[in-house]
Amino acid sequence: MKKELDYFKLGEGYGGNQDLFPDPDMKMGGCAAITACDSCIYFDLHKGTHLYPFNVHKLTEEDFFAFGMKMKPYLRPRWSGIDTLSLYMEGVEAYLSDQKCQDIKMEPLDGNEPVEKAEAALISQIDRDFPVPCLTLKHTDPAFEDFEWHWFLLTGYETIKDCCLAKAVTYGSCYWLDMERLWDTGYSRKGGLILYHG
Repeated sequence: MKKELDYFKLGEGYGGNQDLFPDPDMKMGGCAAITACDSCIYFDLHKGTHLYPFNVHKLTEEDFFAFGMKMKPYLRPRWSGIDTLSLYMEGVEAYLSDQKCQDIKMEPLDGNEPVEKAEAALISQIDRDFPVPCLTLKHTDPAFEDFEWHWFLLTGYETIKDCCLAKAVTYGSCYWLDMERLWDTGYSRKGGLILYHG
């Protein structure tokens, strides 16, 4: 079984691209803010919110960069990064509150939970048309080097026998990742998922 969200393009990219940001702080450490920006655009397009301060039906990179700078104080890049689920939720909740949005709620799914629970949550969220923010901290598998200490969105799934693949969106591109390998970081301190509700 396979399902992918109807996601948006930004220029030539699939969603926002951290590497293209003119602001050096955002380029180096703005992944949480960009994940939140992408989420807000998706909500405006598919959930009826009004969180993006520009024309959501005519997305431009310039407007997206300006939106990123507006989100930056809520999820500001820092030396340790936005390295917990609670920090991300606090920042996004503050932005939603300032925008008078009460329609979107969040709950964390800690990375120490069993992978079966994470896979079930991913499938449930995508089936309900919600993207899933994912935080990966350190990882022993070199295949996930580009996802270390990084926030990104999961926007689809595919189940093949006992395997669950997750569609990861980051740096303006998408990748299909084995959810079990992604989840099993090999470290005791883990990230996890944010589950949106609304």
